[in-house]
Amino acid sequence: MRIATCNIHKGLSIFNRRVVIHALRDQLRGLNADVVFLQEVSGRNDRHAHRHGNWPHAPQHEFLATVNPQDQGYGGVYGRNAVYDHGDHGNAILSRFPIVRWENLDVSAHRFESRGLLHAEIAVPGWPQTLHYVCVHLALTARGRSRQLERLRQRVEHSVPANAPLIVAGDFNDWHWRHRATYEFAHPLNMHEVFESHGGRPALSFPALLPFLRLDRIYVRGLRVNTVQVQRPRGWRHSSDHRALTCDVNIL
Repeated sequence: MRIATCNIHKGLSIFNRRVVIHALRDQLRGLNADVVFLQEVSGRNDRHAHRHGNWPHAPQHEFLATVNPQDQGYGGVYGRNAVYDHGDHGNAILSRFPIVRWENLDVSAHRFESRGLLHAEIAVPGWPQTLHYVCVHLALTARGRSRQLERLRQRVEHSVPANAPLIVAGDFNDWHWRHRATYEFAHPLNMHEVFESHGGRPALSFPALLPFLRLDRIYVRGLRVNTVQVQRPRGWRHSSDHRALTCDVNIL
């Protein structure tokens, strides 16, 4: 199973001058991922729709769900976090496998920065248990992130069976050089970050043009990680301000 995560910056170029959601869909098509974690997904934005003639009519998670014309595409769920007069945005999970249940939790640290945890259970053919996914986009401040990591840990402890396979991925905004998310959230839950396991540190993913921050993560439990990759092709630099991360996993 291939997993991908990317902050798509609401389908706009780095300085919000161009719509790049169409190029992003092409890039996702090339990844051939089975499950995709997406952050900063626009459900509706009337201003951008008025300004840009090529703005998709459908919510972005639905537009991106038609990734592969050779198959039936993805099913998808969208967690609306930020709501404003002209639209909304949040997190989304796209899956080639059936999503049997999902819930979006508001974990906003304050009213000026809306954040959520999108938790889904996915039925993978041949697997004895459902696979749990949590898509996250955490706060910019250390205090806000610590509170959200605690809420995330509590959610996993209360809602995910200890023997169930689990993936938590997204934009952790973890600026700290000690990677506090790993110590505050992952280690207490016996989870590990896939790039840390393979290379000793999380991947450099931001900004896309010349990444020097390790903001994006993929944490797993109950899965064997076979390969990891930061998407480096030129096209990704123009599709988002974050680079996409992928990993291939099998159940233990």
